[in-house]
Amino acid sequence: MKIKTLLSAAALVLLSTNSGAESAAPLPQLRAYEVPASWRQPIEPLQIADHTWQIGTAGLSALLVKTDEGAVLIDGGMPQMADLLLRNLGKLGVAPGELKWILHSHAHADHVGPLAAIRRATGAQLATSAESAQLLARGGAGDLHFGDGLMYPPLNADRLLQDGERLPVGELALQVHFTPGHTPGSLSWTWTDTRQGKPVQIAYVDSLSAPGYQLLDNPRYPKIVDDYRASFARIGQLPCDLLLTPHPGGSGWKYGEQAERSKPISCAAYADNARKKLDKQIAKERAEVAGQGARG
Repeated sequence: MKIKTLLSAAALVLLSTNSGAESAAPLPQLRAYEVPASWRQPIEPLQIADHTWQIGTAGLSALLVKTDEGAVLIDGGMPQMADLLLRNLGKLGVAPGELKWILHSHAHADHVGPLAAIRRATGAQLATSAESAQLLARGGAGDLHFGDGLMYPPLNADRLLQDGERLPVGELALQVHFTPGHTPGSLSWTWTDTRQGKPVQIAYVDSLSAPGYQLLDNPRYPKIVDDYRASFARIGQLPCDLLLTPHPGGSGWKYGEQAERSKPISCAAYADNARKKLDKQIAKERAEVAGQGARG
């Protein structure tokens, strides 16, 4: 009798729970990471220099450095771009096994989103900084500024780079420059290519913006402003005949049927423009803090 009573009570609890679940409002939908259409607009491969190609979308850079002894991919754009990148590799005659290295600028979803898929498809090795390696391994989770809002398929680094290290590929060598700020592990790259038979020093410089970031007294990134300022100074000194950036518009490029520049921008000018924007953002943040203190 006692067992029957307990079973009856359990059944009532279960029934009550199920009834409540049926009448409760449904849980909210997940919010997708939405981006501008140009970031997702496929384009044909565009030649930048004799060995350097843009193979990403109209609004996001994905650079292929191609030599007779293998190729390197720098950045990949959004997670849904993997198939596009692999097709464009094929159009340029690069077989999957000929991609030797995968590199990147910073570890946000709009630049490293498809890199896990590209590595699986090609067997290429991923080289990055120790700071970025942590974020890549988490698939973007726990970002200092965006939390879990910019996630992507995770991947582990094959090689941790030191600042100033060079990666040889064929007759070229790509040099890494640590330029923290936009993320603690942000990377910029330089290499010497050729155009019309003449050497050209290419700089692929990371984003320098601080979109919605807390710049003053940031408990998770106390030296964020110092890092930005050090990176501005360093970028201004890079060898830089031709500047490229993860968001092409930032360096005056427009990718469509051709690769066009409305106005060439130097590394020094790119860094100086970013410095001015950061100063304005800091001044605005200081004024907001002062206003809150006055009201308090």
